[in-house]
Amino acid sequence: MSRSTSPAESRTAAPADQSPRSAKLAVTVFPLLIIGGAVAALLAPATFSPLSAGVTYALMIIMFGMGLTLTLPDFALVLRRPVPVIAGVAFQFALMPLLAFAIAWVLQLPPALAAGMILVGSVPGGTSSNVVTYLARGDVALSVTMTSISTLLSPLLTPLLTLWLAGQYLPVPAGDMAKSIVQIVLIPVVAGIVLRLLLPRIVVAIQPALPWISVLGITYVVLAVVSGSHDVLASAGVLLIVGIMIHNLMGYGLGYAAAALTRAPVPTRRAISVEVGMQNSGLAAGLGSAHFSPEAALPGAIFSVWHNISGGLLASYWGRRRAAPEVAQD
Repeated sequence: MSRSTSPAESRTAAPADQSPRSAKLAVTVFPLLIIGGAVAALLAPATFSPLSAGVTYALMIIMFGMGLTLTLPDFALVLRRPVPVIAGVAFQFALMPLLAFAIAWVLQLPPALAAGMILVGSVPGGTSSNVVTYLARGDVALSVTMTSISTLLSPLLTPLLTLWLAGQYLPVPAGDMAKSIVQIVLIPVVAGIVLRLLLPRIVVAIQPALPWISVLGITYVVLAVVSGSHDVLASAGVLLIVGIMIHNLMGYGLGYAAAALTRAPVPTRRAISVEVGMQNSGLAAGLGSAHFSPEAALPGAIFSVWHNISGGLLASYWGRRRAAPEVAQD
């Protein structure tokens, strides 16, 4: 995330003030830890199923850490460059929910898994997308701003989209879901932003640890959800994994294509592609578990594993292909 003193610097800074070396380490190690958590939950489900009681608190810690990485200039980009920000957020909340609904229908997923898939498509951008955008030589400032804006809009849009698209599969408690998102997302993020304003030096000093706190929190969610859905994963695992992979990869492709239609420069296209394709799947898993069933949380848990793998591969590919520099649009 950006913490520089000038707009020009904020467009090129690494997310969460990470150096290239630490960012590469994060993208490499994060998927391994999450995969390890999923495997452990499958091998010893009874050991980790009690963790489900703490999923909400783990998500609150993750979102509080995200708030600590945000600054007011991250939101000012909306005023300086409104078109890519608004377009990117619109693509995310329009493309991913409809794509999830279509995949669930084509694959004829059971109601709980279909609702969970739609929930994954309806949540805001993923917290690791900023690191992936940085390594992919994308527009980091745009990525940070899109994640921030979509997260703040999620208490309204996520319940509405889920009610609209998943309501035919399961009853959707949209009001309760909105309250949960305010509790899990909005309050911790705002608290993190305020704390950074009050104690900037202390927050900056601990920022290198924040990505690791985030991944440990996501790993905790994966352990809890996968262990609680062991039987469902065994029976519908392959079909569900295929659907999640299609959802994520098509999100990258459609996000890039939609950005290209706006004639955006390549770094902007890459940022929008990553933001659209990478969802806050930990939040989806938590909401699915709290408001539907452990089975509905499973798509979010599997997406957490897969999109970190695909994001790392995409960052590696684009990172070796230098894009033309973006023209400042202040």
